[in-house]
Amino acid sequence: MPLTALTGTRLRERRIALGLRQADLAQAAGISASYLNLIEHNRRRIAPDLLARLAGYLGVDVAALDGAAAGALVDELRAALADLPGQGAEVDRIEDFAARFPGWAGLVVALHLRAGGLLRAVEALHDRLSHDPHLSAALHDMLSAVSSVRSTAGILAETPDIEPEWRARFLHNLHQDSERLALRAEALVAFLDGSDADDLGAVVSPQEEVEAWLAARGWSLPELDLPGGLATLQAEVAGLASQAARGQGLALIQRAAGDAAALPGRDFAAALTSLGPDPARLAQHFGVALMPVFRRLALLAGSEAGLVLCDGSGTMTFQKPVPGFSLPRFGSACPLWPLFTALSRPMTPIEVVVETPAGRRFVALAFAETRYPSGFSGPELREAAMLILPAPTAGPALSARQGPPLRIGSTCRICPRGACPARREPSILSVEV
Repeated sequence: MPLTALTGTRLRERRIALGLRQADLAQAAGISASYLNLIEHNRRRIAPDLLARLAGYLGVDVAALDGAAAGALVDELRAALADLPGQGAEVDRIEDFAARFPGWAGLVVALHLRAGGLLRAVEALHDRLSHDPHLSAALHDMLSAVSSVRSTAGILAETPDIEPEWRARFLHNLHQDSERLALRAEALVAFLDGSDADDLGAVVSPQEEVEAWLAARGWSLPELDLPGGLATLQAEVAGLASQAARGQGLALIQRAAGDAAALPGRDFAAALTSLGPDPARLAQHFGVALMPVFRRLALLAGSEAGLVLCDGSGTMTFQKPVPGFSLPRFGSACPLWPLFTALSRPMTPIEVVVETPAGRRFVALAFAETRYPSGFSGPELREAAMLILPAPTAGPALSARQGPPLRIGSTCRICPRGACPARREPSILSVEV
């Protein structure tokens, strides 16, 4: 049962909670009581304009009735089930659970993410202990210092008649070696304990660390439009836990600073109001390439747009989520995403209306560019971007595509679409016929 089928149930529960009669609500909305009865029992789909009228009369936001807020919860619950299959969960009632008990559903998701994060942190630390060359060098340095301290201490302890001059030298060496050992130990602890214990399960990769920092800032970098803003952001990035994250964060804000210089905030906001969120028109207006416009649209303060970037291998290098459009945290994404179509057709703009398994529709704008950092005879590198715009936000100019929407998912493992031609592996969920 698609999530949108529960709209009537939410509508009925809200009406009853307010003590309204079905006939009174139907009259206020300009429909018959019998038609409202069919809607409330999920036997008729409800038009967006009618839903807006009913929501206004009931004093709630449309999202509270159409299940937009529950869509992301459903995807997260499916991800939890993918990690722990065979636990007897009622898969066919997952949408009902998320819609009726969003608080409990959120708690289940939070516990799943916490447990998964802790497990990944343990695996990451184990990998460090086994394969990290920096850790190996640090351990060898510590062992060298320990051996030196032990040797010097042994000489002092086993030679009672040592001359004062030599004793002073040995004590000086012992002091230096002990200081070196203490410094190496502190560096090793900092390396292993790169984040606070409370945050250990939250992020385990440099990319996740940078994205968590951006999420905490509301996915915007307004300082770049102010004097000295880049230095402010560089100081923040310097506080990230891992060296790799600091490097990635620095590269990100430097590129964002270049985008802000080419697309100044005030001018870009004015152009966005007059031209709409069309990257091609905005790029032509400012005389820049498309990719800076994609990034600027996603990282503008208050932007509702999601953004996914990937390299030529299809590996996602950046993910800004948007409510209702689930992005896989690990593993491969849905091969039907316009992102990957663009990757195979560089320099060709792609616009597609997509529909998630939860029934949410978005306008996906994708584009891939090529570059040759080693010169004309060097390898060709590709980067693709996909801007994800909620259909109402996209506006009529971008959402007037004819024909049915492209039905996509998050990743095959938790996608319920049964007749998908691009499926790589069976879904662990009950699939649609």
